[in-house]
Amino acid sequence: MSNEKLAGLIVALDRLPDKFPTHRHEGAFWESLGRAIATFGFLEEILRKAIFAFTAMRLYNESEIPEAYDQWLSKLERALIDQLKNLIDAYGKAVREHPDATVDNLDALLDKLREAAKIRNILCHASWRLLDASGASLPFFVNRRKEVVDTPVDRQFIDQVQRHVAELACAVISTVTQMGWQLPGSAGPGKAIW
Repeated sequence: MSNEKLAGLIVALDRLPDKFPTHRHEGAFWESLGRAIATFGFLEEILRKAIFAFTAMRLYNESEIPEAYDQWLSKLERALIDQLKNLIDAYGKAVREHPDATVDNLDALLDKLREAAKIRNILCHASWRLLDASGASLPFFVNRRKEVVDTPVDRQFIDQVQRHVAELACAVISTVTQMGWQLPGSAGPGKAIW
């Protein structure tokens, strides 16, 4: 580097295209991406409700209630602020610790949820490159293990992810309702929890 004085520049905000930096993709691409991300948000909400259900619907001896209540409040607080990966772990633990849980293939469901969480991180945190001739964009994303995404993603893939995540959310709902409980916050069938 030399001692040459460089001219400072700033971005001319008034010259940016409308919807910058997303202006080079069709609105349909961003709609698909937005719907997929929103569905992950829905899944997180459902996991929180399932954690609430499985931890609330336990019987305790009278002497265990004060300590169980104190622990329950911290579990619920964590569930409110945790992100997807931790919510999946907390949900699995809540189901396993419930003495009457009858969830078939819990491990398989948890594995599918964890795989979906990896895709969520890409969809939510990537910077999206220009579309190629086939309508796919290479997301710029590097995970914590320094793995780089090298596969372009198109709307069809994003739409499939959205549908898959919706189905996973329904599978989690079913783990609650198959216990005979109403999903918290819903008007669905089953015994109301609160």
